Amino acid sequence: QVQLVESGGGLVQAGGSLRLSCAASGSISSIVYMGWYRQAPGKQRELAAGITSGGGTNYADSVKGRFTISRDNAKNTVYLQMNSLKPEDTAVYYCKAVRTGIIPPYVFWGQGTQVTVSS
Repeated sequence: QVQLVESGGGLVQAGGSLRLSCAASGSISSIVYMGWYRQAPGKQRELAAGITSGGGTNYADSVKGRFTISRDNAKNTVYLQMNSLKPEDTAVYYCKAVRTGIIPPYVFWGQGTQVTVSS
């Protein structure tokens, strides 16, 4: 099992910055991918950014150049640095972890953290 705890959300004005953190615990050695997803009211959950255990990253087109995903292996934590925030970035942000193994589950989600960007 993997437990994920997010933090760092809040209210910020357009153009501002926030940094989200996702601390992982449990069977962390088997994690191969972690990502930040977001869900705005009335919309489907979508990928914002992801990072593999090998360090590869991917971003949604809408956040490229503004968001940066990184990780601190010593702290078992993944970060999402969000700059130049826009009102359309307003959403609940969820941390996701994918692990390998024989016994499911293989996908884990955090509880979510609210990000609100005012215009």
